[in-house]
Amino acid sequence: MLDNLTQRLAGVIKNLRGQARLTENNIQDALREVRLALLEADVALPVVKEFTAQVKRAALGQEVIGNLNPGQALIGVVHRELTRLMGATSAGINLATVPPAVILMAGLQGAGKTTTSGKLAKLLREQLKKKVLLVSCDVYRPAAIEQLRTLAQQLEIDFFPSDAGQNPRDIALAAHDYAKKHHHDVLIVDTAGRLAIDAAMMEEIRQLHAALGPIETLFVVDAMTGQDAVNTAKAFGDALPLTGVILTKLDGDARGGAALSVRHITGKPIKFVGVSEKLTGLEAFHPERMASRILGMGDVLSLIEEAHREVDQAEAEKLARKVKSGKGFDLDDFKMQIVQMRKMGGVSAMMDKLPAQLSQAAAGSKVDDKAISRIEGIINSMTPQERSQPELIKASRKRRIAAGAGVQVMHVNQLLNQFEQTQKMMKMFSKGGMAKMMRSMKGMLPGMR
Repeated sequence: MLDNLTQRLAGVIKNLRGQARLTENNIQDALREVRLALLEADVALPVVKEFTAQVKRAALGQEVIGNLNPGQALIGVVHRELTRLMGATSAGINLATVPPAVILMAGLQGAGKTTTSGKLAKLLREQLKKKVLLVSCDVYRPAAIEQLRTLAQQLEIDFFPSDAGQNPRDIALAAHDYAKKHHHDVLIVDTAGRLAIDAAMMEEIRQLHAALGPIETLFVVDAMTGQDAVNTAKAFGDALPLTGVILTKLDGDARGGAALSVRHITGKPIKFVGVSEKLTGLEAFHPERMASRILGMGDVLSLIEEAHREVDQAEAEKLARKVKSGKGFDLDDFKMQIVQMRKMGGVSAMMDKLPAQLSQAAAGSKVDDKAISRIEGIINSMTPQERSQPELIKASRKRRIAAGAGVQVMHVNQLLNQFEQTQKMMKMFSKGGMAKMMRSMKGMLPGMR
């Protein structure tokens, strides 16, 4: 989403060269470009003005040390100020209360509250080992209650039933009583979407807040709504004692200025960001890591954390033993790599967290998530014997496999070639030929050519 901003800021930094000190003269043009880049990204004007003024104050007179050039010195200042703008430190979810800890979800219609409620429940259960209860108080939107019920079933999370004929406050209090009696750690209350100008609806959510006394009141806002997101966040902040913000659809095609504006305008921390439509697509928000991504430095820490959460350690160790021995690496192992990659959101999600130079190189190599799905389909069409002994796959078998996977024979041939190259790479690795292996890396990743 923030690619355009990243590219613009990278261009600004490249133009600053040669001086030993950052001065008003040599950063004036750079700051003008930074200002334009932020405005194009839909960052609110008051935020842009304060940010550029702060960067100027912090940068003026700063020495350019060692091997750094002025552009690199400025990028350090911009990184620190971006981090400060988005909240300086990560603000985790607060559950420090007598159970059940109530989380009240507020926001506009269409912001993604219901789906985010499900994602948050999954995250709390899997990462914090909490017993969660979901309830919907949205008695206005058709099928809203059913949508949350379906999500809860899909995620195997407890759901408190309600119906459109009930009063939202009664539903919430009954759910709270049920959560207390059944020893739930957390109760997530999904409320009706409302317009910030709808006085009656805002009064209803105030009453819900008063009745439940939630430990967290989270404003769910669509990052693709740009500066409007900031204005509505402020309106909700005036009506409710918000404790944090969840920014959804950060993987969209909009300009992403809300990510930079909402913390400054509301004074409330961004706690989570929605990074995909999948139910695993909710991440804790880290201002410093987001600043690194915006400046093209990538977010390798989040990538490593995700790998620890999603990758099957037993399977990874089994594969490591095969690599070390140089024997036994087959198409089942190849498929396992693909499955692990998909758990982490696919190649495109992984590349988004890599530094700009690496992700651009990967883009140039045409990494394709569809190609990865196709490879998995082809391997699924093979017999167990064919997966363990790919050399058996000749013309007639290729035709049968292609028909079973709904692809052409040439796609089967491409897969077998990629697998053969990967096998060679594994053998090089087992023999300590790291330099040879690195030269042979191109085309190794499934879906890269």
